[in-house]
Amino acid sequence: MTGRADLSGAHWVKSSHSNGDGGDCVEWAPSYAAASGLVPVRDSKDPAGPALLLRPAAFSAFVRAVRAGGLSGGVR
Repeated sequence: MTGRADLSGAHWVKSSHSNGDGGDCVEWAPSYAAASGLVPVRDSKDPAGPALLLRPAAFSAFVRAVRAGGLSGGVR
């Protein structure tokens, strides 16, 4: 995929796994995913920053890893 996705109209939803103290905040845009077949993911603390566009299988693997506690390292 080349170019940039227009995510300006995307409705972002914060992950239920994000904590309440301002850290580990991940958002995704389900309506964009439904329309495009790609799942946008971003850091909610930096909404103007970059977003990753994941294929549904990669997003599912990411969610499974988070639920299993496999991504609790603290990459900053």
